[in-house]
Amino acid sequence: MLTKEQLKQIVVSQRENILKKSFGIERSVLKEIEQKRKMPHVVVITGVRRCGKSTLLKQIIEQYYKNKEFYYINFEDERLFNFDASKFDEIYETLVELYGECKTFFIDEIQNINNFETFVRRFCDNGFKFYITGSNANLLSKELGTKLTGRHVDIVVKPFSFLEFLKLKKFKFEKNMMYLTEGRVKIKKLFIEYLEEGGMPEYLQFKDDEILMRTYEDIILKDIIVRYHVDNIASIRELYQYMVSNFSNKFSYNAIKKITGIGSVNTVKKYISYLEETFFAKTINKFEHSIKKQLINDKKLYIIDNGFLKTLSTRLTKDKGWLLENIVFNTLNRQYVDVFYFSEKQECDFVTLKNKKIHSIMQVTWELNENNKSRETNGLITAMDTFKQKTGLILTYDQEDELKIGNKKIIVKPVWKWILE
Repeated sequence: MLTKEQLKQIVVSQRENILKKSFGIERSVLKEIEQKRKMPHVVVITGVRRCGKSTLLKQIIEQYYKNKEFYYINFEDERLFNFDASKFDEIYETLVELYGECKTFFIDEIQNINNFETFVRRFCDNGFKFYITGSNANLLSKELGTKLTGRHVDIVVKPFSFLEFLKLKKFKFEKNMMYLTEGRVKIKKLFIEYLEEGGMPEYLQFKDDEILMRTYEDIILKDIIVRYHVDNIASIRELYQYMVSNFSNKFSYNAIKKITGIGSVNTVKKYISYLEETFFAKTINKFEHSIKKQLINDKKLYIIDNGFLKTLSTRLTKDKGWLLENIVFNTLNRQYVDVFYFSEKQECDFVTLKNKKIHSIMQVTWELNENNKSRETNGLITAMDTFKQKTGLILTYDQEDELKIGNKKIIVKPVWKWILE
């Protein structure tokens, strides 16, 4: 049981730490805060571990609250482990004594407190504003959705986008650079670095693989094994290693069950869902008009950041087309579209829907050449025919072209240019 004096030491040191924290690269999601801070809802900031949620809190505190008139608590602090939610009033009283009355709370890693939603709701009912972070999607959506129905709005923080990566590298991007030789050369060089290194902020700062390994270990141990009381630790590790090394390949739960020796298909489904709930990975379905068929058909899985692929994957191929595909998926996943893959007689990497209408159809390949041109274009045209679309997209590393096949138009474009446009 913490004394009042111990609590004061903790909250003072935590406030000093968040105020001393570097503002960092301004995150693109920061602009979403302007509207959400005026709403009476709890702002829930989620995302994979170490992707910059605390930095976003710092940016909100500085930009919208001028480093004043706020309370800050970090429940990742081991001194607050096993803190009882019913004792939250003691923290509040301590904060009032130290900083006077205030109506805004910033709370980091709130999922470490059981029943946190009880005090959040109570304080919200009394006019307080909460910004809370957490690393587990299911925990926050399920528990907040139940206890705070209609009272919370979500912001998902992801690793740096390519544009944020350029800012980190102090490269002042302007649109006309894509059409000038010198600008294209610089952009392509930085894109190759982004392709291989990814966008995890802390890793990019120190370039130590141990940071990504430790983040992955924390996800498996703290966010999955401990939280969900997983007993079969060897099997779940083997499963995740297989999924990371075979990202973007089609898989079925039944096949995974046989490969890993895990007892049942339901257990495989559950274990993969845990990985998705931490934001580390995301599965997509084959496009089908029938939801039932979507559920039973093979899936594909993509990883939140390419840095993890370099560090964790045992895939032997040196083909960077896989890395390109992973970046394209993560870019699409930022765009508020539903992403599927297409597979009939031919395959197409991505079909996206927006407001239940076809938004884009695209293939991804490192290079379009004589060996793969027929396969890539046929897969795209089959999908275009199926969805009655006249324009499709082939994304490559550095080719640009426009192909006419019958009444169809295929635009060939570099991934880096597509992202920056």
